[in-house]
Amino acid sequence: MELWIPDQAGRGAVGELPDDVRLNVFARKGPPPDVVLNAEFLVPSHATRGLLELLPRMESLAVIQALSAGIDWLMPAVPRGVTLCNARGTRDGAVAEWVIAALLALTKNLPELQNRQLEHQWQWTEPGDLAGRRVMILGYGSIGKAVERRLKGFDVEIIRVARQRRRGVYQIQELPALLTSTEVLVVLLPFTAETEGLLSENMLARLPPGALVINAARGGIVENAGLLTLLQAGRLRAALDVTDPEPLPEDHPLWDAPGVLITPHVAGDSPAASRNAFALVGDQVRRYVRGEQLANVVEHRQ
Repeated sequence: MELWIPDQAGRGAVGELPDDVRLNVFARKGPPPDVVLNAEFLVPSHATRGLLELLPRMESLAVIQALSAGIDWLMPAVPRGVTLCNARGTRDGAVAEWVIAALLALTKNLPELQNRQLEHQWQWTEPGDLAGRRVMILGYGSIGKAVERRLKGFDVEIIRVARQRRRGVYQIQELPALLTSTEVLVVLLPFTAETEGLLSENMLARLPPGALVINAARGGIVENAGLLTLLQAGRLRAALDVTDPEPLPEDHPLWDAPGVLITPHVAGDSPAASRNAFALVGDQVRRYVRGEQLANVVEHRQ
């Protein structure tokens, strides 16, 4: 069996593979070599130029295993007869740590204080408090649970929201009413047709003045123009690891909006997260060779 994986940090965690598996490595940023067309089990990288265009020509392709939980960038390109799996659970810790770091940075005014340091200004400002705040986790999956575990020591009130209602978890349809008392909105939803543009200006305007928006999901879930309007009015502050589009153009007004912290889609990246993702790849390959059910199956396209 031909296994192809990208040449990036952590790939050694794939571990020992069955004797009949041939491991091949392609350059992460591509373009990949033509022999990748022989792949039966493919681990793509979103950074690999030209790889998605080759998928329809991979006649032996049976499994695509992503290295990320989000697979919206892959879905349109998956050929018929191919099983698509995500890496749910492997990057929970990294994303949760970024959320906590961003939340504390905004609460304690660290971006503004960093700017004053660069200007050599010793100017006092009173930091805020995280304790006592009402924090909504919008997208209460494995990452949302990891965020909640890390928030428990901060004496905050948690509101859990997911696509489907269950015990202790509200459903998205209840979002408009819930937002009016939400002081911190953590966005962790998957990007789908239903969630695209969900957080419009009207929806965001329901948040109380001074609320924080932390987006570690996908930029397209938040309406850019609406968020920008509320940032410029001083109604909200935000930490964005994702934007729409990506990369964010150099002249985009979000860069200079007041009260915003922007990072270049790095929340899920860390040495441990990469090792976890590639360890999952190894487990999946061994399951596949043994004829066992694969984990994290998102779709088997007929």
